[in-house]
Amino acid sequence: MTRATVIGGGAVGLAVAWRLAQRGVGCTVVDPTPGAGASDVAAGMLAPVTEVHYGEEPLLALNLASAKRWPAFVDELEAATRTSVGYRREGTLAVAMRDDDRRALDALVRFQRQLGLPVEPQSSAGSRELEPGLTPRVRAGALVMGDRQVEPRALVLALLGACERAGVALCRDAATAVGAGPRVRLASGQELVSDVVVVAAGCRSAELVDLPVRPVKGQILRLRGDFPGLLTRTVRGLADGVSVYLVPRADGQLVVGATVEEQGFDTTVTAGAVHTLLASAMQLVPGITELELAEARAGLRPGTPDNAPILGPIPGLEGAVAATGHFRNGILLTPVTADSVADLVTTGASALAAPFGPERFR
Repeated sequence: MTRATVIGGGAVGLAVAWRLAQRGVGCTVVDPTPGAGASDVAAGMLAPVTEVHYGEEPLLALNLASAKRWPAFVDELEAATRTSVGYRREGTLAVAMRDDDRRALDALVRFQRQLGLPVEPQSSAGSRELEPGLTPRVRAGALVMGDRQVEPRALVLALLGACERAGVALCRDAATAVGAGPRVRLASGQELVSDVVVVAAGCRSAELVDLPVRPVKGQILRLRGDFPGLLTRTVRGLADGVSVYLVPRADGQLVVGATVEEQGFDTTVTAGAVHTLLASAMQLVPGITELELAEARAGLRPGTPDNAPILGPIPGLEGAVAATGHFRNGILLTPVTADSVADLVTTGASALAAPFGPERFR
């Protein structure tokens, strides 16, 4: 039997291990605190359309491919574990408040429609008809019904359960190095030897292997309260040039995020970031002022030079495969990453992963 060691117990690493185990590969996941990394502070938006950025068309294709896999992925995972992952289908409404914001939104909508993406422009009145909780100051909007969301914490719990049922071993230790063999050295001094090592350690991946992955800080809030009708879908807005999103959860929480900061491995929650996020969110949806501030967290996204993930064999390290660098799309790309890495390990190739191999940075 082929043996694989997966470094990283976030959504991506656990999904990779689950898929490998389903294909008969013996798997061990190495992580001292599974689910405690970027997955624990992610908003869980599955938004290939509203996340599209200029010049990232290859990444858009991968995002769309993964979005198509999410319904079947959810059905399979929830059936295997009898655990809900909070998958919701209401879509996303993007809105703008000022003339400059509206021009920026209009330009983005034109770009999205040029790419053939399903976007429906909305007037001010149309936006408020869809979401009555919006401020009357909203000038325009754009509805993307194909966007989805999931609760990342519930997703990790379900994946842990699925991995356990599939026979995946969990090693609650920290990986400190990856070497030839391939071997994984642990903080305890032990070594794990397997046929394949999958590096899915998020922003810590570059500490283990030669990959251009860096931490990108994101501060995010969770509000809580009784807000029936306040929001029914994800709202993304430009408020005085500041981008903010509000993601309503079925359990009464409202996620507000997120900053993008180049601050290394700092995870300090700052007063300035909390103020900026709340002020921007309250401009868009004034009714949130009565909600409880339940949580303020900072997480570290794994960024790369081109904002795209790194998927594929790691040059110079036989038997090592990268599954990292997902930046702001880690939850969205979980199904396609798991399938692609499983293909790479069991067949030696993956058409979807091919454009995102580590060799593109050399």
